[in-house]
Amino acid sequence: MQGVSTPNSTSQVRKSRLRLLLALSLAGVVFTTVVILIGVWTRLVDAGLGCPDWPGCYGRLVVPDAERAMAHSPDAPLESFKAWVEMIHRYVASALGLLVIGLLVLGAGLRRRPGYPWATNVTLLVVILLQGAFGAFTVTLKLWPQVVTLHLLGGLSVLLLFLWLHLSLRRFAKGRVLDAPRRRLTPLWGVAMVLLLLQLALGGWVSSNYAGIACQGFPTCNGQWWPEMDWSEGFHLTQTVGPNYLHGQLHADARTAIHQGHRIGALLLGLALIALAVRHWREVRMRPWLAGLVFAYAVQLGLGVANVLMWLPLWLALLHTAGAVSLVLLMALAIWRWRETALEAVGSKRRDKEWVHV
Repeated sequence: MQGVSTPNSTSQVRKSRLRLLLALSLAGVVFTTVVILIGVWTRLVDAGLGCPDWPGCYGRLVVPDAERAMAHSPDAPLESFKAWVEMIHRYVASALGLLVIGLLVLGAGLRRRPGYPWATNVTLLVVILLQGAFGAFTVTLKLWPQVVTLHLLGGLSVLLLFLWLHLSLRRFAKGRVLDAPRRRLTPLWGVAMVLLLLQLALGGWVSSNYAGIACQGFPTCNGQWWPEMDWSEGFHLTQTVGPNYLHGQLHADARTAIHQGHRIGALLLGLALIALAVRHWREVRMRPWLAGLVFAYAVQLGLGVANVLMWLPLWLALLHTAGAVSLVLLMALAIWRWRETALEAVGSKRRDKEWVHV
């Protein structure tokens, strides 16, 4: 009869929807990486305040001409290139928000099915909304370093949630065992995760305070192993807002302290990742992920040194950010693999039992 859905047709609809969700969540991982890199590019070309207002640009949804811009904000002369860079960043970030909403709408019909990652989907929407708010504060608070750093960490959080959603959807699509215990992370994993988070925050703090070349030379800093530094001012997290943080406001010793802190953080993170790889190298299934983490760290370290020696060229600074994104993704994948190993072991034992009974 026409108009009557059969169980088979309903199942096909669900499978098609699930395939689309898998594709969109993976696209979200790629798209978020692009948005992060565009955001970094926006800062590197000093376009963070290319539009003095938000969400429009001089009160418009597209960059206006100089006359209209002057009428809207006489104290902020229009620089067309920088304004367009800033607006492109906003356009792609808005498109990413629409993708998150699309995933939520598509997944609503599956939310009551056991194992569907509905909570991850909702969390992703909440975080992307908060990220939009941080984007607004970045402009209205004139590139306040605290907000800029949190904006970067927020972008990386969106990236991780997209990845986690995709991996969870893959597990759901395969009908994996849901009640099997997942392996807990060891303290060494926790140390590595915390150090990576701190290093990412330090990287954002270096960038937002324009301390990337505060130290000249490597491995020494300005010709000294321990130069003059002002740690209290460099990490004064309650500094006042404004009037404008473009190009930074801290003095040289404070920026040197920030840069040195980032170098120390890199050293500690490297030691933790190497220790993690040595500790768990005997597990064959973990070796590719552990080796990938150590290799990505080595590449990232090389890019950081090259940025210092070459005075922070645009393309190299973008590569350094891409390296940080790679480290985050590899850490998340390694943690996922670690936790899923116990699940696979349970599934294998069940298959063995079924074979014996046969």
